[in-house]
Amino acid sequence: MAEWSHRTPDGEQRAEQADSVPALPDWIVPRPRLTDQLARGVRGPLTVVVGPVGAGKTALALEWVHTRRPSWPLAWVACDGPAEHPGVFWQRVFGALRAAGVAVPEPAASEDGPLLVATLAACLNRHDEPAVLVLDDFQPALDSPIARGVTHLLRHAPDKLRLVVLARRDPPLHLYRGRLTSEVAEVRTADLAFDDREAAALLAQHGIDVTKQTVSTLRRRADGWAAGLRLAAMSMERHGDPERFVAQFAGDDEAIASYLIEEVLDQQSPGMRRLLLTTSVLDRVNAELAAELAGDTDGALFAGLVRENSFLRPVGQGWYRCHQMFADVLRTCLRHETPGLVAPLHRTAATWLAGHGLLADAVRHLFAAGDWDEAARLIVHRLAIGQVLGLARTRLPVDAGRRPPDEPSAEEPESALLAAAVARTRRDDQACTRSLERSAELLDRLPPGEDDRVARCRLVHAVIRMERLRCRDPRRAGAAAADAEAAGPHVPHTLLAERPEIPALILTVRGCGELRAGSLKAAQASLTRGLKAAGAAGNGALRRDCLVELALLEALRGRFRAADELTAQAVQPPMPPWTAGEPARATLHLVRAWSALARGEPGRARHELAHGDGVQGKARDPFLAELGGVVARIAATMERGVGGAEAVANAVTVSRLPQTVQRTLAPTCARLLSPALPRRARAAAPPEQDPFAQVPAERLSARERDVLDRLAQMMTTEEIADELYLSVNTVKTHLKSVYRKLAVSRRSAAVRRARELQIL
Repeated sequence: MAEWSHRTPDGEQRAEQADSVPALPDWIVPRPRLTDQLARGVRGPLTVVVGPVGAGKTALALEWVHTRRPSWPLAWVACDGPAEHPGVFWQRVFGALRAAGVAVPEPAASEDGPLLVATLAACLNRHDEPAVLVLDDFQPALDSPIARGVTHLLRHAPDKLRLVVLARRDPPLHLYRGRLTSEVAEVRTADLAFDDREAAALLAQHGIDVTKQTVSTLRRRADGWAAGLRLAAMSMERHGDPERFVAQFAGDDEAIASYLIEEVLDQQSPGMRRLLLTTSVLDRVNAELAAELAGDTDGALFAGLVRENSFLRPVGQGWYRCHQMFADVLRTCLRHETPGLVAPLHRTAATWLAGHGLLADAVRHLFAAGDWDEAARLIVHRLAIGQVLGLARTRLPVDAGRRPPDEPSAEEPESALLAAAVARTRRDDQACTRSLERSAELLDRLPPGEDDRVARCRLVHAVIRMERLRCRDPRRAGAAAADAEAAGPHVPHTLLAERPEIPALILTVRGCGELRAGSLKAAQASLTRGLKAAGAAGNGALRRDCLVELALLEALRGRFRAADELTAQAVQPPMPPWTAGEPARATLHLVRAWSALARGEPGRARHELAHGDGVQGKARDPFLAELGGVVARIAATMERGVGGAEAVANAVTVSRLPQTVQRTLAPTCARLLSPALPRRARAAAPPEQDPFAQVPAERLSARERDVLDRLAQMMTTEEIADELYLSVNTVKTHLKSVYRKLAVSRRSAAVRRARELQIL
């Protein structure tokens, strides 16, 4: 192996040997998915492997060199990290290439960097085949002589040099330019993270045999970090219960913490160290938030932190997430070194996050600071109580906070309201009631001049009551909806527009109440609007409630095809699973019972009624109970086969149903109980008077019959579209088809013709 002399920065003469490729350790976990990436990347001029300390960069490169290396000469140079001296670096590069068989001269100690680079480029270009140069732990400073020299070497020997760089941060080698021309292959932190198979292989090396689920848990806790997994495996060898060890494993593990503090944290400058510790309270961080927490001086180091620390991973739009285990170590150090700073940092973060519309993150930090009252004020004043109750697309992390204070001891209405909402999510009805009563008392004590605060609290109070009562007492839920509508105009319109779950809940509750009061048109309007609002809020349960109630409305009117379509939508994915006691489930069974009668299946109708009764239990909805009685009477009449129509009509008349519902229901019941009438009329009529002789050659589709039915009610095209949840153009298409099949050209003629043919 070649030797050379060089003078160190302090003037000492030292003799060294050229670096050679290290041997392949027997503990390396095979990672063919990554060695394949390196094998493809080395076909181009530059391949970079970037990851934090302990990510397995060197191990990966060694596996590739010993198993997938190309046939070209390969030189391996172990650098000295940030402390690398240019003279030493180039001496090592020349020596390693010469040891690999590349004809390069031994550089003179007097030669400067640019001359050495030019000499090396010329030698490489004279070589018959490319040479591979691996630079391990390459960490030159930006625009340093070494960085400039390697960049020039790449530029002047692009066809004969295959450079592989292993580094903890992006090397200063104009990577963006190489990305634009597809001349850079990259293996980054996310690629280096172990998967479950590789983690299991690593544990097996230490004789640890655990379930796949335990391996997956350990891999997630370690964020796939190779060193963390290895240290965990070494600890598990001495632990009597590996499964329990994994359940408790985190970044505060002594071996992990010692390794990261020594290798990473203690290597930072004082300012960078303070920046890392103060921002460790965050799950994700950007430059502005870092400056808010650390101050302008330390915050100005954020760009350098991102550039130099590969434990920070970009998550988009200028935000970064710290590696989980490193974040755990930083938080532990922060608590030990400055415990009094933790809560203020969380409050500062919460203020900034709330001001930038990141409500869930702000609430999480307030809970971390132990500030329940401030979290309650933020949630209530932002009208975000639906995100606590599970009404919105996203949920607030109320479980991250401590349990709410004893409800009667709350001194602010907002705290009592949040306690009521949390109690509701825990199905603690008594605690919810006490907190609602306490919040009402506190609201009455507020001094004059706080109208905006009172309006927001009263709206939140009504929302909690609605959500609590809608499944058990529609009448009282309707009263709560009226209170919410009364408070709505007194809160900012723009704020309410950001909470579609609130109008969705109001409209759903109001529509259910209107239907039970007999206001059928008003119910249809409210439920249709509630359906749209629930979709905007991402609330599948409210959307399902609206669909089922609309289906019941269609069944009362005798429009069983439309009712079937609506119930089908109500149970199709991605609707959420049913919960115990949902009234919509009983309504669904009732609608299915009506549809079974329309198909002439009284037994099936009885079966559906029995299911509905079982769902309701003791908390029966009187409206559904009355309708169920009518269905049962019709089913019994159908099963007997004769008479009973008059009895059913009397049953409808004497029921406690609203008169408008009775009037709507009467013709529906009559139609269900006289299916044989058209056949008898046809048998008695002479051939020339047979109304069925004029039936059109093409049958009307189910949707065309729905459109025709509404046409007979003098509804406009727009009204038909709105009621059937179709576009106006689709309705017009159906109308054209109806006109063609009935051989007419006008609406009135279509209705008259349909009645002649007994289609209506």
